[in-house]
Amino acid sequence: MADEIQCRMVPVLPGLFVGGAAAAGALQAAGVVALLSVDAEEPPPVAGIRTLHVPARDEPSTDLLSHLDSCAAFLCAARAGGGAALVRCHAGVSRSVALVTAYLMKTNNLTFEEAYATIKALKSDAKMNEGFEWQLKLYEAMGCKVDVSSAIYKQYRLQKVTEKYPELQDLPQEVFAVDPTSICQTLNSEVLYRCRKCRRSLFRSSSILSHAEGSGPAAFAHKRITDPAQLRNDSRVKCTSYFIEPVQWMEPVLLGVMEGQLLCPKCTSKLGSFSWRGEQCSCGRWVTPAFQIHKSRVDEMKALPVCGFQTAKT
Repeated sequence: MADEIQCRMVPVLPGLFVGGAAAAGALQAAGVVALLSVDAEEPPPVAGIRTLHVPARDEPSTDLLSHLDSCAAFLCAARAGGGAALVRCHAGVSRSVALVTAYLMKTNNLTFEEAYATIKALKSDAKMNEGFEWQLKLYEAMGCKVDVSSAIYKQYRLQKVTEKYPELQDLPQEVFAVDPTSICQTLNSEVLYRCRKCRRSLFRSSSILSHAEGSGPAAFAHKRITDPAQLRNDSRVKCTSYFIEPVQWMEPVLLGVMEGQLLCPKCTSKLGSFSWRGEQCSCGRWVTPAFQIHKSRVDEMKALPVCGFQTAKT
């Protein structure tokens, strides 16, 4: 029996196993009290075993990132009680490996590369798909905590929406930031951005999705620059636009349209543009999807302690 358990269930830490569908038959013999299943179909219940099912296919587009914290909490609770936990998927190669890798990152303070190498050293066939690798690297960048308010997570969520809603006829409301004109908040650390022409509030600083600086003039060589001397110039072009998450006032414009202009909802002056396929920033970086507001079309306003009062940022 011990050899069979070892074959089907690979121990990663004391009280933590990873395996495939066949491992379910060895639960009680291994002292497993909790089963974390990540698969397209939920497995039948096992008497005396606590279960958590994450519905997911082994595809790069599958969202595992949003489940990582709840999965870690489930495994921690099982191990804290003195029992063992098994993380399983159909083949025990990709999905289950991704969840256990994330757990090691969070609980053992490991980088993605360190945690993944640990799993592969114990399980030679471990190989998560590239989409899961990317998501775990984002998880690492967020400090191994799913922070839904972070720019990293907001950009990730937008990319998932683009994949899931190719026709863009039905967008989940959680992708839209609240319209700053519809709420009354006192956030001294935030900057409010208003239309330069009519002063209508458009978005807050928390909606800005920062990106790594691009390669500057060289990024536009295919259509703008032919002089090699210019391409060798190390100077960088500053970003002339803010790339932000969608705001509620944009919703009527975005539905069913892949790209277009962004106009002020009050005075209709042009603010920028959007494209679900992505757009190139003036610094050369490609951003997908892109909702960009030209800096020259808005003013920054710092909020004062009293709600409803702002002052121009200096």
